[in-house]
Amino acid sequence: MCRNIRVLYNFEPPTTDDEMRAAAVQFVRKVSGVARPSETDRAAFETAVVAVHDATRVLLRQLTARAPLRTRQGEIDKARARWRSREARVRSGR
Repeated sequence: MCRNIRVLYNFEPPTTDDEMRAAAVQFVRKVSGVARPSETDRAAFETAVVAVHDATRVLLRQLTARAPLRTRQGEIDKARARWRSREARVRSGR
């Protein structure tokens, strides 16, 4: 999975439309292999972004969580802990 695509579900405060669109752009970039579409491909690229964004919005509204709500700071803290763990493994030569 593309590292730039983040979990968007079950957050407090709820995920914004801008966050969903940014994830849709990253997804379409990854799938297409194109970071910046040419003028001739721009319409197809944007159509795909809109479709992914809409599908994401529908999915997030329909899911029902059993896990506790996530916070953005909590996710940042978990990512930093994973980074420290990876860094320690690299330093130890594993």
